[in-house]
Amino acid sequence: MTPFDLAQRYLGIAEIPGDRDHPLIRWWHSTCTIGETDDEVPWCSSFVNGICWELRRPRSQSAAARSWLDVGVAVGTDQARPGSDIAVLQRGNSPTAGHVGFFAGWDSDSGSIRILGGNQGNKVSIRGYPIGAILGIRRV
Repeated sequence: MTPFDLAQRYLGIAEIPGDRDHPLIRWWHSTCTIGETDDEVPWCSSFVNGICWELRRPRSQSAAARSWLDVGVAVGTDQARPGSDIAVLQRGNSPTAGHVGFFAGWDSDSGSIRILGGNQGNKVSIRGYPIGAILGIRRV
């Protein structure tokens, strides 16, 4: 099973509004150095860490999205393939902000990269992001 295959099983898992937290999101956080915490804390990297932990794949153990730039092997965007590749993206103007998720393909109509990731609209989903936001593609 690839990380992408396992991640698809969690599509639709979402934050719980209010004082309650989704137990899976709390668990995904627990696979990182921040430990089990609430589902309001950004959790894209925690989701990827949880999936990789379950499959005994290399992982960053950090809740920071950009920490994935040091995991696995770098591959060019022309070599990216759904299944086991992770995409790390720039978010906003901050030099430390980022987003990470599993590469789900290219959308040539909109000129975007498709990511299966956590904390996308506060849930696990597949979304498109601008190709220019790509910081790196990593094969785990």
